[in-house]
Amino acid sequence: SIYKRVRKFGREFMIDREKLKANLKETADTVVFVVVAVILIRFFIAELRWIPSGSMKPTLVEGDRIVVEKLSKYPNIIKHHAFENTPKRGDVMIFYPPFVKLNTDPISVFSRLTGFFCKDVAYIKRVIGLPGEKFEIKQNSNGAYKVYINDKPLEEDYILSEFDFHACKTDMYCGPLIIPEGHYFMMGDNRGNSLDSRFWGTLPKERLIGKAVFVFWPLNRMK
Repeated sequence: SIYKRVRKFGREFMIDREKLKANLKETADTVVFVVVAVILIRFFIAELRWIPSGSMKPTLVEGDRIVVEKLSKYPNIIKHHAFENTPKRGDVMIFYPPFVKLNTDPISVFSRLTGFFCKDVAYIKRVIGLPGEKFEIKQNSNGAYKVYINDKPLEEDYILSEFDFHACKTDMYCGPLIIPEGHYFMMGDNRGNSLDSRFWGTLPKERLIGKAVFVFWPLNRMK
């Protein structure tokens, strides 16, 4: 009868609606889980970055995809929430330069944590000077530029050239200077094409993001 058919249709409609609700809830739970997992992984373990410029040649070139490790950043998450005993001289670090303003509104913080639509500018440079050290750049008689740490020349087999350097000017941080506590002097390996601490000063440790540890793409540059 029509009555029975209407009742059957009503029961089927209710069942379909319950299935739809269950499916929507499962999808929502999955989305939340993925977002939380991404935040935890990026914030505490590692994240992927790509190299947009040639400031770190020959170590890193444009287009390299790298893994940035963050585990060493959190030896004591609750008390310090910052690097301790790291980074060391020679470490290649990702960081927010001091002249970049980091917005603290919820959307900006969420973008930074997840990497979704993040517009904050991050740099990659090498740690050259450590807190408390005397830093200075000198040009030798042969025209080569040399970094001196505590009045001793620093051996740097990783840089592109000792001759291809930004010439030091009065408005640059070429030293001699004492690196403040909690700060680092950062320089690119391509000294003639790197906007680094010579131009904007030392880097506060609070601006550090993580350490570059692995090139995973392209395959022929994996290291």
